Amino acid sequence: MTSLFFSTPVDIDVVLEGSDDRQTVDVKLDKGRRERVPLYMDGESVKGAVTVRPKDGKRLEHTGINVQFIGTIEMYYDRGSHYEFLSLVQELAAPGELQHPQNFPFNFKNVEKQYESYNGINVKLRYFVRVTVSRRMADVVREKDLWVYSYRMPPETNSPIKMDVGIEDCLHIEFEYSKSKYHLKDVIVGRIYFLLVRLKIKHMELSIIRRETTGSPPNQYNESETLVRFER
Repeated sequence: MTSLFFSTPVDIDVVLEGSDDRQTVDVKLDKGRRERVPLYMDGESVKGAVTVRPKDGKRLEHTGINVQFIGTIEMYYDRGSHYEFLSLVQELAAPGELQHPQNFPFNFKNVEKQYESYNGINVKLRYFVRVTVSRRMADVVREKDLWVYSYRMPPETNSPIKMDVGIEDCLHIEFEYSKSKYHLKDVIVGRIYFLLVRLKIKHMELSIIRRETTGSPPNQYNESETLVRFER
């Protein structure tokens, strides 16, 4: 609680190597805010440097400085519920004192990132670098987020989908999709056949809906979000 009332005695900067040339992803934050974060791949090393800078040239006593690479699943409806599926740590400095800015390199080599980053309605899967300057009073913590893509080989079989709906003796519509599995940037190609029409049709609408399921019964939450809508 001390850190809520007193300014921190140290500034911490985290710079990821190659960040100026690295591809970024536009991520939606809370309250309509957005942020661009660097993009990493599964198996790629996460390295960079941490600069710890005591304020006003004052001497800073600490009980150790470390850097972590963390992957968590965070539930929005339960702020205290965090599942930490990845946690790597490196010591940057043993207990001691700092009076001048000091730079600490770090390197988490060939990190397996088994899940892709995700920012949904009720849940967020997040990767970040956390630097902690431990002190006898309140620790000073700085976090820097990154985004993860995990590419996989396409499935060997990807059969088309056919389905039909309608009203008996009045309307019969058949849908056909070119395949059953898609990646997140894929193009959905298909056809709609009106096999029987004995009703007046005012308009037709196609929607792509993302359905998100979090938790497990009986505490399971389902949310749907319309990503795009076509009307003919």
